Amino acid sequence: MVMVRDSVNKALKAAEVSGGSLLVAVSGGQDSVLLLDTLRTLAPHLGLKLIIGHVNHGLRDEESEGDESFVHELARAGGWTFDQRRVDPMAARADSANSRLRPTLEEAARDQRREALEAMAEANGARWIATAHHLGDQAETVMLRILRGTGPDGLVAMSPVDRAGRWIRPMLGIPPEAIAEEARRRGLTWREDSSNSDRRFTRNRLRHDWLPGLAADFNPKLLRNLANLAEAQSWDLEWIEGLVAVAAKERIESGVQGVRLEIDGWEAVPEALARRLAREALVRAGLGRDVTRAHIERVLEFLRRGRSAGRDLRIELPEGIHLRRVDDAFLLSCSEADDEIPRVGAATLLPRE
Repeated sequence: MVMVRDSVNKALKAAEVSGGSLLVAVSGGQDSVLLLDTLRTLAPHLGLKLIIGHVNHGLRDEESEGDESFVHELARAGGWTFDQRRVDPMAARADSANSRLRPTLEEAARDQRREALEAMAEANGARWIATAHHLGDQAETVMLRILRGTGPDGLVAMSPVDRAGRWIRPMLGIPPEAIAEEARRRGLTWREDSSNSDRRFTRNRLRHDWLPGLAADFNPKLLRNLANLAEAQSWDLEWIEGLVAVAAKERIESGVQGVRLEIDGWEAVPEALARRLAREALVRAGLGRDVTRAHIERVLEFLRRGRSAGRDLRIELPEGIHLRRVDDAFLLSCSEADDEIPRVGAATLLPRE
């Protein structure tokens, strides 16, 4: 039997959450109401001041207004500070001119919710932000990334606490059925989100149809195993990033003119490390979400030419960034001073000299 209170208490202590203000993200649903009720009993022992944060996405009209009122009343009854923000994920999607980069409704809502919670934490002096993500959410995230296509890093999904120690997910290891059972046992009341049963959303089809079917037909411990995969990959990633950091000190240097890369030896760098170094250089140059596998492959092809790479060509990348050779290094920059240099399109193979 999963003891929710003990699990949350253990997670908070592991994240060193004590003696300060904690913003609790409360949607009004079963998971967040249970988290709030659990934190209510733990807060005095940990010296925590709870602040209730609610984000109204405005996607369900009267239901959304009802959720906000319900959470406000929870805060009033508990004597907690209440803060809320309204966001508009539909407008965020409409504002994206690039259809390839346009977020899904779920992505837009997630990003705006995160920004809103950060703003509420800042406004109320909260050191930490706690959300009610659980084992089912973790498994769904891992499976969605696998189905849509992801690299090893994408399997990490969510962590119990982020690297800055600010975002806390103390119920991440608790199965959804344990949460439902505990909420009923405590006699809690909550709001049901009608959109959670809408099969038009991919995550809902995964939650209600695909994962239960796979668990029934192949492995009843599917959710736990997917979460374990994310945890194992997070350990590997921590180790790998240490290796990348060491190699980056030897091969990448950021400066006012751009990002300089070592000119020699790229053909001897192991493929996995070379790809991570190329991505690191592109991110430092100002690319993030725009970096694709094709960009990395083109950059590596050019870097592996070393000193045989001609000075009269450059690779065009998103955001006006280009890669070219300068003397005894390669340079990633946005400078347009060399417009006479022929540009190499995405589908063009760089000629060997």
